[in-house]
Amino acid sequence: MIVWIAALQGTFVNALAIVGGGLLGVFLGNKFPEKIKVLIMQGISLSVLAIGMQMALRFQNPVVVIFTLLIGGVVGELIGIDDWIKKAGKWLEARVAQSGSGLARAFVYATLVYVVGAMAVTGALESGLLGQHQTLYVKSILDGFTAIAFAATMGPGVCLSALPVTFYQGSIALVAGWLQPFLSPQVLSELTAVGGLLIVAIGLNMLEITKIKVANFLPSFFIVFIWGCLLLLF
Repeated sequence: MIVWIAALQGTFVNALAIVGGGLLGVFLGNKFPEKIKVLIMQGISLSVLAIGMQMALRFQNPVVVIFTLLIGGVVGELIGIDDWIKKAGKWLEARVAQSGSGLARAFVYATLVYVVGAMAVTGALESGLLGQHQTLYVKSILDGFTAIAFAATMGPGVCLSALPVTFYQGSIALVAGWLQPFLSPQVLSELTAVGGLLIVAIGLNMLEITKIKVANFLPSFFIVFIWGCLLLLF
């Protein structure tokens, strides 16, 4: 039970940040100057880059990390993970727009922003596999400020998006935590490095320096798992 709670710590903080930001947005309204919003986003983006680089430098075998990213990226591109995510988001937006419910619209839009992204996956994996929550803490700050802006324009339905965020990220963290005892320290190091590089890519995208399809690289995590299994066998 204690292990499960530890794995979910980052997810719980993320959910509370969304609820807190949503409530602030409802009561304060859209009173933040645009230049302050830009400054906050830039600061968060730089923090994401710093965390990603710190994680990326924990690798033990750079060749494994490189090939893992290349193979995982090719698999993700062939499957079209990024495109599928975008299509799913557009489909949900269209269905909600037809319903005419302001509460549902705020809920779905906010959920898409908070759940559809590589940071949610990499952060949850980091929580479950390594017991570290830096990525989800940064995501919490980002989501909290976003919730303020969303709630100011769309209403309290934004707060409800904390529920699917908890279920989605929490499920990933718990599954990863279950797998953790079966992974060697070397495999955990390479997983950390791969996750760190993807977080660096997220930071670069947030700063609008690049437009990397980070979601297409998510299969890289499974490639590392396969490599770890092969190490055990041979």
